[in-house]
Amino acid sequence: MNLYLRTHVAAAPAEVWQGFTRDLFLALAPPFPPFRLLSFDGCHRGDEVHLELGAGPLRQRWTSLITDHGITANGTYYFVDEGKQLPAPLRYWQHRHLLQPAPDGGTYIVEDVEYRTATPVLDRLLWPAVWAQFAWRRPIYRRWFGAPAGQ
Repeated sequence: MNLYLRTHVAAAPAEVWQGFTRDLFLALAPPFPPFRLLSFDGCHRGDEVHLELGAGPLRQRWTSLITDHGITANGTYYFVDEGKQLPAPLRYWQHRHLLQPAPDGGTYIVEDVEYRTATPVLDRLLWPAVWAQFAWRRPIYRRWFGAPAGQ
């Protein structure tokens, strides 16, 4: 299943790239499910992020590996995280972060997610929750990197 969201911010791609820090990662965490950051290495190839989701006996680990990062010929910064250890019901997770130059000098922050569970039906049932987790980020990105003029 795929999810694609794009958020326009005022800061240039290089500034947004520099802003993808542990502090931003914590700020982007939605209120549900309960979340604890165990470690955050960064957003470069080979870095890992370790989370704990849920509470009590429902706690589950999530470990992501940054498998790629760079800058394309058109000035798009990017990094890709892939799930190594995923909470149920997820079986596959790949999240491409694209920081595309916008015509006004700002950036389009793109969340391009592909995920799978055990069945396509469950994938579809989970989609609204996955969408909500990423839609939550839009106003946070604009607080951190500025809202473009007119928005």
